Amino acid sequence: MKLGVICDGISRDLSQAVDAMDEFDLQYAELQFVGDTEVGDHSAQEVREIDALLRARGKPVSCLSRHVFAGMTSANRPGDALHLSHMEALKRVIDMAHVLGSPLVRIMTPKKEQILWGYGGAEKWNVAHGAWDAMLPLIAPAVAVARDAGVTLVVETGNGTMVNSNYTARKLIDDLDARDVLQVLWDPANNCWCHERAFPEGYEEVRGGYLGHVHIKDVQVDTPRATLTVKRMGEGQLADQFQPMADAMRADGYDGVVSFESVYHPGNGDFEAGFRLCVERFRATFG
Repeated sequence: MKLGVICDGISRDLSQAVDAMDEFDLQYAELQFVGDTEVGDHSAQEVREIDALLRARGKPVSCLSRHVFAGMTSANRPGDALHLSHMEALKRVIDMAHVLGSPLVRIMTPKKEQILWGYGGAEKWNVAHGAWDAMLPLIAPAVAVARDAGVTLVVETGNGTMVNSNYTARKLIDDLDARDVLQVLWDPANNCWCHERAFPEGYEEVRGGYLGHVHIKDVQVDTPRATLTVKRMGEGQLADQFQPMADAMRADGYDGVVSFESVYHPGNGDFEAGFRLCVERFRATFG
């Protein structure tokens, strides 16, 4: 499969990150922060410099990953000040995607309400009524902008966001009737927090054209203690699921990019060292 990395997980110095990509034969660059600046906030000159560096080094961009809509809540409404600021940021990222040739732009979703639907009494006593429906008109304008711009959005399954599973990601796409322009950015480690098992249950939700991009890392979650530990790849709770996930994606002809998300360090805060401790297993599994 096509392998890449979220570059700032190695270093926010893009040249240094690309050096590490070359060392381990990772082709596709996913950009989130370059320098101290999040994608969408770079100047036109900085975007041209990023483009020149990546093209000179033969690294196509897989996805521009800004935290669009992250931090919003079910109290926000379309057209309010926060929503407008996110929409303007999205448009800037799309402009950057056109320069860099990125086929994908990431969006997130507002903060999670824990119980969205319920039965047997829960629908009266426990459900955050209206939270899901209030989110849809926040995301719908982004879908329209992406259609007009000719880019594809990918919605990430996040830890603390309304879409935190492949089930909810697929439901969002279906509810917006947006399969032509919105796909799932599957982060199976994030989905561990809501106890959606990656394989086979999680993968089954995104089969049939929903899967657009993948982030890979390994974690151990302890939801009752509200604790998340990033683990060396193959030593967390996804250890027995990575290979069947990869095998199924190959068998189904998945043609998107699998990005390694380098957020592990071996206890010393050195994320490049953590990358080096994980990347060979990543390549062996998904390459």
